[in-house]
Amino acid sequence: MTSHQWGRVDDDGTVYVKTAEGERPVGQYSEGSPEEALRFFTERYDALAFEVELLEKRIGTGVMSPEEAAESVTTVRAQVTDAHAVGDLAALETRLAALEPLIAQQREARKVERAQRSAEAKAAKEKVVAEAEALSAGNDWRNGANRLRDLLEEWKAIPRIDRPSDDALWRRFSTARTTYTRRRKAHFAELNERREGAKVVKERLAAEAEALATSTDWGPTAGRYRDLMRDWKAAGPAPKDVDDALWKRFRGAQDQFFGARDAANAALDAEFADNAVVKEQILVEAEALLPVTDLEAAKRAFRDLADRWDEAGKVPRARIKELEGRMRKVEQAIRDLEQEQWQRTDPEKSARADDMVAKLQAAIDKVEADLEKARAAGNAKKVADLEENLASRQQFLEMAKRASADFS
Repeated sequence: MTSHQWGRVDDDGTVYVKTAEGERPVGQYSEGSPEEALRFFTERYDALAFEVELLEKRIGTGVMSPEEAAESVTTVRAQVTDAHAVGDLAALETRLAALEPLIAQQREARKVERAQRSAEAKAAKEKVVAEAEALSAGNDWRNGANRLRDLLEEWKAIPRIDRPSDDALWRRFSTARTTYTRRRKAHFAELNERREGAKVVKERLAAEAEALATSTDWGPTAGRYRDLMRDWKAAGPAPKDVDDALWKRFRGAQDQFFGARDAANAALDAEFADNAVVKEQILVEAEALLPVTDLEAAKRAFRDLADRWDEAGKVPRARIKELEGRMRKVEQAIRDLEQEQWQRTDPEKSARADDMVAKLQAAIDKVEADLEKARAAGNAKKVADLEENLASRQQFLEMAKRASADFS
């Protein structure tokens, strides 16, 4: 007889397994040795143990539903109970029994999860209903109808909940949609009525605007037009075709008045226009200096032109960039040639550089003095022009100082 911890083999090849109730035969293995017989039936046990282990893992990870898990435990338990295998079958029974509380736990968790999903679905539907009811009580006539259609699609996508709750929420949702539709129709009916009233008001405003179109009392009339515009906006829209025609009359009268006022104001700017003419004449003389053949003569001439330029005064804003750009181009050409000569001549370079620095500084001092006077007088336009002039000259001064420093 060959023994094993959990079984033995009789001389006739009968294999027994040891259990708490005693021994029971599990089969006969007459073709091999007792050791081979025990190995055969212990391997069967190992296969059962592997199946129990696999079941433990699957149940532990939750890949099986509690119902599937309970059915699998019953099936494997039946296999273990009547197993023709040698091993600790009681331990396998104990492991299978230990799975039952876990399955019960999972069953309860699934129940809680289902309840939670149901609660989430209910909350989602309540949210849809609440928004629909808010829309039904609001006045968003442009976007409300589209949003209610979107909410209907959202409702359809949410899982059903218990029937009584689902039906009650649907009734609220349907009522909100119906209420909104009725109120929207009533709103547009009322809107049409108000538009007819706006038509009467705007006809009066257009007539008054036309009566003021030829006024030359610029200040008070401009103020009245502002009042008319305020009243126009407050009147609200008239029927679109009528509104467009009335607006054309109103705006036409307004444009006529303000066009005449702008023309009158343009006459006041004639002095600036005259200044532009003067500066254009100065530019003709300045541009005639190019290309520079006699640097010193060009510098003297340009300084004189620059003084006359400053004395000519301001020009219309639309001309500033153009005229200043042309003048600076001449000035830059003279400075470029002077720089070239500085580089070619020595020892006169330093003296010329110092002379330029001194002259630029003197010019800057004059501009700064004029700038202080303009600021004191509160002349914002002249301040802006002088600040621009000053910045340009200061830039030239910095360049001249660097050149003078090179000869030090």
